[in-house]
Amino acid sequence: MGLLERLFEGTLWNSRFIVLTAVVGSLLAGIAIFYMATVDVLNLFSHALHYADSSLTAEARKALHDATVSHVVEVVDGYLLATVMLIFSLGMYELFISDIDQAHGTKASSAILVVNNLDDLKSRLAKVILMIMIVTLFEESLSMEMSTPLDLVYFGAAIALIAIALYFTHASEGGGHGAAAVEDKANEKHGH
Repeated sequence: MGLLERLFEGTLWNSRFIVLTAVVGSLLAGIAIFYMATVDVLNLFSHALHYADSSLTAEARKALHDATVSHVVEVVDGYLLATVMLIFSLGMYELFISDIDQAHGTKASSAILVVNNLDDLKSRLAKVILMIMIVTLFEESLSMEMSTPLDLVYFGAAIALIAIALYFTHASEGGGHGAAAVEDKANEKHGH
């Protein structure tokens, strides 16, 4: 192998470090979203303290209740989005740069944050994005006005589609674990 080829291959291999921009950028974005969601929680808590105010009318209390529930859903949405950014950051680092030794050393984090391949990363992100979509639908449903029976049918169809998506997500998890368990048993049986 010539010097030029070794130099080229070394440069090509080290070009993977460009992924660090995505790792750091998504980590910073996740931290920013965690910060904003936490500030929203503190503001929400300060507004919720007025709920016990005896001078509130029933309508004002209901409006405060509805606004609080809506804000809680927004906060959950924010934390889920921040989690997506964190998982993406860790996954990109694990896939392109190096394994994170601390993640592989603990049992709890390895089940959640260790990414073995691109399909694993996509699967984890897809699950969190599905949860964000569910939370967003719930948030929108709080302010939705049902003016015709067809609106109720559309809303029911949206819920049914989410249920189907959750079913298939859960079924794919069960299928993967079942196949792995069968393969492990077969390997044990044959002494592999």
